[in-house]
Amino acid sequence: MKVFIYVQHLLGIGHLKRAAILARALAAARFDVTLVSGGAPVPGIAVDIQLPPASAADITFKTLLDETGQPVDDAWKRRRAAALLDAWRASRADVLLVELFPFGRRQMRFELLPLLEDAVRLVPRPLVVCSVRDLIQSRPEREAETAALATRFFDHILVHGDPRLAPFERSFGAAARLEGRLHYTGYVVAGAAAAADGAAEVLVSAGGGAVGRRLLESAMLAREHSLLRGASWRVLAGINCTDADFRALRRHARPGIALERSRDDFTALLANCALSISQAGYNTVAETLLARVRAVLVPFAGGGESEQTLRAELLAERGAAVMLDESALTVENLAEAVNRAARAPRPPADLVDLNGAQRSAELLREWLA
Repeated sequence: MKVFIYVQHLLGIGHLKRAAILARALAAARFDVTLVSGGAPVPGIAVDIQLPPASAADITFKTLLDETGQPVDDAWKRRRAAALLDAWRASRADVLLVELFPFGRRQMRFELLPLLEDAVRLVPRPLVVCSVRDLIQSRPEREAETAALATRFFDHILVHGDPRLAPFERSFGAAARLEGRLHYTGYVVAGAAAAADGAAEVLVSAGGGAVGRRLLESAMLAREHSLLRGASWRVLAGINCTDADFRALRRHARPGIALERSRDDFTALLANCALSISQAGYNTVAETLLARVRAVLVPFAGGGESEQTLRAELLAERGAAVMLDESALTVENLAEAVNRAARAPRPPADLVDLNGAQRSAELLREWLA
């Protein structure tokens, strides 16, 4: 059985990372998977088909840039849409799995609507599935349109979360209109690395690093004011951290603070750290919960983003993390948050279902039977 997965990352790398984990789980379950990416190539994440890459100009996501950094034009959109449609038709897939749309990626309607229209016209008709994270950016004014697109094109919607923590209706008020289509899978996360005895560093990260400089700087300065000042602090700037930002961060490096761009063994570092300081993106939070590590979450809230804040609030309410609003981020406040987290118990092992990738494969097999 063939599965064609479409994913578009625009600013960070989280969407592509989650899609790649899902693709690996499907391949392990003996699906023939084609992973198609429309974002910039990411070292360490292999895709099967790379479309001409697009990225967001800034955190408003209003302007798409091509691979040369120029705003895309209608001719570029036509070429991209044609390339996607050609790849889809060549795949002859049994399942079309679209990441996020129609709950996001409105910028990509120029290629996704023709793709979906082609899929639903085919005989025999492939299964059309949406893959969406636990929480989305809330846009009440668009919910009616989103629900209409979901019911028009999609047979099923895989919600990669756990309703015990984050019911989908917390961020999408029209979820009841999708009853019968919504299926919770649990969180999609790669397997945990084994913890080792004696590790006690503080791990500071900001996902891909495109919007993390302020948090990382604050953490480097907060170390000496915290209860964990005697521990080593490892700061991961992220693969999308600009050279200028990395140079600025390097100025704050001190003995006991290791600054790096990224690490292939991030999950092992997380499993062995004394405490994690990060934003509250889906992948980092899922990995943190899997590692059961004490955590300070400073959710990204730029450009009116609310998804990370809601996720961090829900975890803080359950005692699984200490949350610090980005608007309240100061060196002193972050040090105090670190102190509270250091004194707190580890998150419980059964807080959420973390078997989302495998459960997604099971559901697809059930629907195709």
